[in-house]
Amino acid sequence: MDESHAGGHEQTASEYISHHLQNLQVCRVDGNWVWNDCANTFWAINVDSMFFAIVLGVVFIWLFGRVAKNATSGRPSKLQTAIEMVVGFVDTSVKDAFHAHNPLIAPLALTIFVWVLLMNVMDLIPVDWLPWAASLVGVDYLKAVPTTDVNVTFAMSISVFILIIYYSLKNKGPVGFLKELTMHPLAPPTKGIGLVAAPLVIAFNFVLESVSLLAKPVSLSLRLFGNMYAGELIFILIALLGLYQLPLHFGWAVFHILIVTLQAFIFMMLTIVYLSQAHESEH
Repeated sequence: MDESHAGGHEQTASEYISHHLQNLQVCRVDGNWVWNDCANTFWAINVDSMFFAIVLGVVFIWLFGRVAKNATSGRPSKLQTAIEMVVGFVDTSVKDAFHAHNPLIAPLALTIFVWVLLMNVMDLIPVDWLPWAASLVGVDYLKAVPTTDVNVTFAMSISVFILIIYYSLKNKGPVGFLKELTMHPLAPPTKGIGLVAAPLVIAFNFVLESVSLLAKPVSLSLRLFGNMYAGELIFILIALLGLYQLPLHFGWAVFHILIVTLQAFIFMMLTIVYLSQAHESEH
């Protein structure tokens, strides 16, 4: 178990867990930038989450760009074969779930799948390694898995939500989009005495459909965050065993590979499905 950076004493289990769950943060307090004292500050920046997310995004762009530039139609390298399998898998998923034409969807789906997968894979690195390396250069806190930060997952889901709204308005028009929110799932009466109840039905539909619409980014972000945060917490609990953690760590890591991949796939597929619905002319 690690020693406390502040006092040099051996950490308790509670201190150890809290330390590993604390982001490296910076914020402004009384006009000054401060580190790791942002408990009651809304506008705090989780520097470690942003750093690893950006670095892994750059790795993704560089790796896929390099392979695409050096791709050969002859005997491909193992790396080219692996990347072609990923691209083919994503392309098939888009063709199966997206029923309109938009050149943005396939690249977006590929970016989401690979980027989220790379961020998730960071969870397989033993929990003490990177924080220990960071402590050597004076960094007291470090979380290496961006998707265990709800701010990162919400930022991604909000980006998808903005695209949903944009394409809904573009393909259905403001009137069509409003009708989708107010005329379903219950059709308002259009004649007779039932017209009196039409405003109530429209209001009910609007509340119901608005909740359904807002639930999309919430479910996207919290599903990914919850699964990855729980996985990270289990790794931390296993690490409390000291040297005896190795068999359990290996076993959980093997099982966690499935979770890591599955969560990236689910985030990608839900994005494709939501954007497909945004392109549909009818509800």
